[in-house]
Amino acid sequence: MANRFDVIFDTFRSDEHTIIHGDVLTSIKGLDDESVDLIFADPPYNIGKDFDGLRESWAESEFLEWCYEWLEECHRVLKQNGTFYLMNSTENMPYLDIWCRQKFNVKSRIVWAYDSSGVQAKTYFGSMYEPILMLTKSDKIYTFNHEDIMVEAKTGAKRQLIDYRKNPPQPYNTKKVPGNVWEFPRVRFKMDEYENHPTQKPEALLERIIKASSNVGDVVFDPFSGSFTTGATAKRLGRRSIGIEINEDYVKMGIRRLDIPSKYSQEELAKEKKRKTKNLSKKVREKDESPSLSPAQASLI
Repeated sequence: MANRFDVIFDTFRSDEHTIIHGDVLTSIKGLDDESVDLIFADPPYNIGKDFDGLRESWAESEFLEWCYEWLEECHRVLKQNGTFYLMNSTENMPYLDIWCRQKFNVKSRIVWAYDSSGVQAKTYFGSMYEPILMLTKSDKIYTFNHEDIMVEAKTGAKRQLIDYRKNPPQPYNTKKVPGNVWEFPRVRFKMDEYENHPTQKPEALLERIIKASSNVGDVVFDPFSGSFTTGATAKRLGRRSIGIEINEDYVKMGIRRLDIPSKYSQEELAKEKKRKTKNLSKKVREKDESPSLSPAQASLI
């Protein structure tokens, strides 16, 4: 399936940020070996979401083959001391986890837990989290700025207890490094950061990742940029960024959020919030007989 279509529609650049409008398998091959410090990848989950006309519903074997291709490329472009955060669905992550163990060191298996929208399964326990793998090339040499991501310790410190295990006894620490269960709310319509994207990730999630695993001036790469939260957060935190995105509407989001010069008018780039109501429930999606596209066909959208 590699490189079935050589599609790179356009590239947009500023001094510190690059947006590539094109197919991921073609576009990523233009990046140099070991050229990025941090990768965050939030690819399609193949669970029937509608991305403005492109519905992801591919044969499992084809979907996984496609994933392994771009994962191989992510390994190539990541620096030896770099870190890679990979998200996917609970259904797909076991396959991706096993593949990644052959190439990377799995440093953490993170759970992003979030609140329910009120619609929940009635015949089984519905999913209330998404898994994230923290991967490194080197087992020991990688960036982890633990002091930049400390959170409140809600145990003894909050009650002003004394830790008598220490000599001499001392008050409990008021801050700690987060564990591997992260609780961030999903992006809602009334939030300022909301964009017209069906699987937008919260800036708070990306801020923790970028602060922990990169330094000011480092290159942060997102091969499935979507709403461009990765690039926008990287810019706010003083990092450089590279983003790949196949959908032109989402590319426009990135150009606006990163303030990159482009061929588009201000009217074309203007933010217009729309509710994400087109994505149907899983039960309804399974009954929908509308055609879906394979990863190869999707690269032409």
